[in-house]
Amino acid sequence: MSHHKVHDDVGSAVADIPDGATLAVGGFGLCGIPDQLIAGLDARGVTDLEVFSNNCGVDDFGLGILLGAGRIRRVTASYVGENKEFARQYLAGELEVELTPQGTLAERLRAGGVGIPAFYTPAGVGTPVSEGGMPWRYAADGSIAIASPPKETREFDGTEYVLEQSIKADFALVHAAVGDTEGNLVFNKAALNFNSLVAMCGAVTIVQVEELVEPGDLDPASVHLPGIFVQRIVHTGPQDKRIEKRTVREAQS
Repeated sequence: MSHHKVHDDVGSAVADIPDGATLAVGGFGLCGIPDQLIAGLDARGVTDLEVFSNNCGVDDFGLGILLGAGRIRRVTASYVGENKEFARQYLAGELEVELTPQGTLAERLRAGGVGIPAFYTPAGVGTPVSEGGMPWRYAADGSIAIASPPKETREFDGTEYVLEQSIKADFALVHAAVGDTEGNLVFNKAALNFNSLVAMCGAVTIVQVEELVEPGDLDPASVHLPGIFVQRIVHTGPQDKRIEKRTVREAQS
């Protein structure tokens, strides 16, 4: 069987990602983050990145590693909590941030993958999402340096909708539970949410898989994403499972 998509290590899989690249990155909270691909980028020192992702990790994990090293220039996300350095950079004018409703972000990624340039949605109508004015970047003095522009709206059957543009990225970084050497992928539970959509919108999609199998080993009915969307695969083994928040109570005697 041909293994032309399989890379021996993370370093070779991300070797040609340049400074200034646009990256779509999978994961949902800390679930299904392509952590080893991110670490490979960090090791190379790639910088000036524009990132599309549901969130930006936490301070010492996931995209938070690249953020803390000052390698990210702009982020489009739907949730940016749990990361103090993210908040600091944004409020200090060091980071440009575009916030978008989570469902809209998901559809923007999917639309980019299937060749739809834009779509109408009711999410955000009548708010700064459609009317503009959200601070994308602050100036050092706290004033707004770049604000979001107003978006086109249109009425269909008596309901107003806002036009949202799809997302296409130079590279997509993805984590999957199982993949075959042709790039057919299976995701584990909530890791399916954004990894499958991110994989679709990348011009070059790079996947780290916990388990790598041969073509034919996967039941076609169980495949979540077909290999046509995947260009590179690296077998990284079981992922370090992180708990985003741990709440405990004192032991009672």
